[in-house]
Amino acid sequence: MAALFSNRGFSGGIKISMLEFTQLRDIIYELFGIFLNDNRKYLVENRFSARINELNLKSFKEYIDYIKYDKNRVVELNKLADLITTNETSFFRDNPQLKVFTNDSLMEILDAKRKSGRLELKIWSAGCSSGEEPYTLSMILHEVLKTELPKWRIQITATDISSSVIEKAKKGEYTKYALKTTEAAITKKYFTESEEGVYQISPEIKRLVRFDKINLNDLTALKKVPKSDIIFCRNVIIYFDKEMKKRVLRAFYDNLIESGHLYVGHSESLHTITNTFKAKHHTGAISYRKV
Repeated sequence: MAALFSNRGFSGGIKISMLEFTQLRDIIYELFGIFLNDNRKYLVENRFSARINELNLKSFKEYIDYIKYDKNRVVELNKLADLITTNETSFFRDNPQLKVFTNDSLMEILDAKRKSGRLELKIWSAGCSSGEEPYTLSMILHEVLKTELPKWRIQITATDISSSVIEKAKKGEYTKYALKTTEAAITKKYFTESEEGVYQISPEIKRLVRFDKINLNDLTALKKVPKSDIIFCRNVIIYFDKEMKKRVLRAFYDNLIESGHLYVGHSESLHTITNTFKAKHHTGAISYRKV
């Protein structure tokens, strides 16, 4: 649920030429599948300037050479993922969609699993940012299954391209702002507040979630994700061009079990991209199913 850039953290200073912007854009696209339009040039300029100064470099040309040839380039490529994304999210974000998931997709899948006698559920949160989405899904499962939960084998695989947000997610520590769309009763039940105002998520919620750094542009890595009953990839594919969207959705299709469910952001649509998922319209939300 990472967003591409934001209006925060801009420092300005070092100018980027159109040639340098194109070179850097090509590197970012090759690595992550994220395409930066020309109107993002000034945002790149502002966001990257501070990092270039930190590295004691003097220009974007030097920075491009650094990420291409320097012995520390692997470390810097991890930092690059942080530079191009801003992780702004919250627990229970887009609640109308989560209610559809809970009352429609989840109930249908749980009933089918019970009838089959195979109490196993796997969910993939792709682009999980700092963990709010997968932990939200874990809380929903606790609320729905209640005392039945121990009978189930549940795994929520949460992935993101940023090493730093994955490490933050694993800690499970949040500010009150991250809980702005969370009911007070849920906060009280599943979080412990420290004297410093840090909200620590409970071990029982963390137990269902496994975090991993995965680039959606790395098809080999995507194949290692366990087959899923449900995939959440919200507010991510909006930053891909059409070809990259097709590749990612093809990977999701291959990952999902037969008739598996897919949820994307409320402003995202698969209408002109693929016909391998069937849309189901609900009040305030759309869900997709593998066909």
